[in-house]
Amino acid sequence: MIKRLFIILSIVMLTGCGSIISRSVAGQGQGHQYYPGVQWDLRQGYWRFLTILDLPLSLIVDTFMLPIDAKHGDYP
Repeated sequence: MIKRLFIILSIVMLTGCGSIISRSVAGQGQGHQYYPGVQWDLRQGYWRFLTILDLPLSLIVDTFMLPIDAKHGDYP
């Protein structure tokens, strides 16, 4: 039971990281103004197994962040 809970929590904590990384780490957004987390996920070939988990949640986070991205402009 605890092992399953740990695995589920680990997966949940790893998801959405494309959206966070593309907005907070310099050079990872690569100038994309809209949906930078999704585009970051698609570029990361060596993280392909996590992309399957991260892409849908990055899409949701990036959709909620659209108003902020519109005011912010391109990411460095």
